[in-house]
Amino acid sequence: MAASKSATVKRSASKLKIKKTSKGSVAKGPSIDQQIQFYKQMLLIRRFEERAGQLYGMGLIGGFCHLYIGQEAVVVGLQGNVIDVDTLITSYRDHGHMLASDMDPKGVMAELTGRVDGYSRGKGGSMHMFSREKGFFGGHGIVGASVPIGTGLAFSHKYSEDGGVNFCYFGDGATNQGQVYESFNMAALWKLPVIYVIENNKYGMGTSIERASASTDLHRRGEAYGIPGKVIDGMDVAAVYTAGQEAVEYARGGKGPIILEMKTYRYRGHSMSDPAKYRSKEELAKMRGERDPIDRLRLKLLECKALDEEAFKDIDKGIKARVTEAAEFAQASPEPDPIELFTDVLRDVA
Repeated sequence: MAASKSATVKRSASKLKIKKTSKGSVAKGPSIDQQIQFYKQMLLIRRFEERAGQLYGMGLIGGFCHLYIGQEAVVVGLQGNVIDVDTLITSYRDHGHMLASDMDPKGVMAELTGRVDGYSRGKGGSMHMFSREKGFFGGHGIVGASVPIGTGLAFSHKYSEDGGVNFCYFGDGATNQGQVYESFNMAALWKLPVIYVIENNKYGMGTSIERASASTDLHRRGEAYGIPGKVIDGMDVAAVYTAGQEAVEYARGGKGPIILEMKTYRYRGHSMSDPAKYRSKEELAKMRGERDPIDRLRLKLLECKALDEEAFKDIDKGIKARVTEAAEFAQASPEPDPIELFTDVLRDVA
């Protein structure tokens, strides 16, 4: 589906519209109404992930499960700038990206529990579900794998001249992978419309970035290829949204790739099997107490009297009900027939 720079905003869960100035450039900063929607979307991701953690502990989710708790502002802020034709791809910490792409929580939870009503019919699990309808091209379990695929999606946008941009997410641990730099070179050479989003949560599995990277200025990793980069407070959804506006304008305008390093933080371990003993309780408490993206926005909305305490209670109640419905739907959904092991493996071609 073709789209111009003035295309309507993608049908994301935030249901937002991008304001335009008289000259057609993107306006700066989210409105109060947009921030309220950001709050709802971040809280949905938080509550969904908390329930996913519970289901994993009950043995209803198998395999790996990487929770997005703490990093919600990154994908929610950026998705506020997405239009219908854009695409998104990420790594294994992907549940938040699915929900921000307007994928149904019931279908996502059903996939996590390996049920037939899941987005990949129960075959993908936590790390490998897709929705072409929503422009979501999957989480990918191999570290750095999203980058060459996302670059290919950006090539597709340019080749088809559909006006789309690819949002390519990966973590700080992936920035030392060779395929990342091969992709940077190709994207810069062909001026592909791709926004490389580095979700720097300080730890690649159990190793801090200071111990793994000779240079921790990850937004500068594209300088050798002429790719500009910016560092953003990934715990501030308004700052993420504004940075996303600028990046989208750059990439969609034919200038090529751009890197956004989001300084963020995950509250849970790398996966559900990780006790996260490589960081102190004091560090975690400080981040949750002072930098939590949901609490920060909540206080801001209270201070400007956009919402009161009763309104926040109602929002939380409604979101908890949605998540409970998703969990019940997933547990009621049947497991796939064993024949599904052989579907979607090979494609017949004439």
